[in-house]
Amino acid sequence: MRKLTVILTAFTLVTAMAYSAGAVTLDEAEKKADELENQKEAVEEEKASLENRLASIIKQADETKQKLEEKEAEVEAVENELVQARNDADDQYESMKLRIKFMYEGGNTQMVEMLMSSESMGDFLNKAEYISQLSEYDRNELIRYQDTVKEVEKKEAQIQAEYEELNDLQNQLIDQQSEIETLMAENEAELADLQSQIDENSVTLKELQEKAAQAERIRQQQQQSSGSGGGTVIREPGESVVSGNGYFTHPCPGYTSQSSYFGEVRPFDPVPHKGHDYAAPAGTPTYAAAAGRVTMAGWSNSAGNWVVINHGNGLVTKYMHHSYLCVSTGDYVEKGQQIGGVGTTGFSTGNHLHFQVELNGVAVNPSNYL
Repeated sequence: MRKLTVILTAFTLVTAMAYSAGAVTLDEAEKKADELENQKEAVEEEKASLENRLASIIKQADETKQKLEEKEAEVEAVENELVQARNDADDQYESMKLRIKFMYEGGNTQMVEMLMSSESMGDFLNKAEYISQLSEYDRNELIRYQDTVKEVEKKEAQIQAEYEELNDLQNQLIDQQSEIETLMAENEAELADLQSQIDENSVTLKELQEKAAQAERIRQQQQQSSGSGGGTVIREPGESVVSGNGYFTHPCPGYTSQSSYFGEVRPFDPVPHKGHDYAAPAGTPTYAAAAGRVTMAGWSNSAGNWVVINHGNGLVTKYMHHSYLCVSTGDYVEKGQQIGGVGTTGFSTGNHLHFQVELNGVAVNPSNYL
């Protein structure tokens, strides 16, 4: 409506100037000046209103951004909790398989011999109870870990839903801020147009038409937006690569530089870095540092496309921000087997591999193993 008012005003000015053919009386000029001043005051009031709205939206956007950062931390924490629960379940399952293998490789003979070696009926019953309790323990532990995984997955879904709601709100606020900034830019242009009309009515119309057309083009450009989302691309792995003499092979031997180190405190992240970052062109192959079971391979809002490998004895490696993956959850990988390609997915700036090593759930320096 404001644009329409300006255009109609300009049209009225042109008509009036064409009709009078330059013979404008003092009364007509004063009346025109008063009308332009009234319009200028109205636009200035609208400018003040837009500034107040913009300040309110910026404040709300800052609050939402802070909540998003807190929710991102919660998402990362619950993802790690889920990985730990799955690692515990995997370790318990492997231990149970070893006990079962031991018992069944000897058949029932060993059990019978152990029971028959009892020195008394009480000793016999105690040994029988021990065998029963061991089986019961394995069963209960697996059930407990399965229940823990379900509970953490439920928590992860809830936090993820909250994160998505906050993200949607932030996008809405960004759109509103962009719209108001566009209106303010148009408002400034309108003020300039009105001031130009006050100074020299004969050139106002042309300037107004040019600036109105330019403002419309800018508004249309700023209204264009693009969506974003996360996803996981699975590709066939290339040949295995084992390098170095350490317990671990290098996870990204094709890297161009090491952009961050374990324990480093960076300006944008006050928390000490939990791993090494290896900068490399997008798609550069990444490899399993050692043999183990893939307990996570897929999408994470914080880590992007990531892989988590359980090597046993509490040792776990994590590989983050891939552009594509070559393994799936549950796979067993060998040392040096390709697991993905470098990317910049998740909370990332620039193509790189974040390589993290954990011992009993605590991040440790990867250099100790390379």
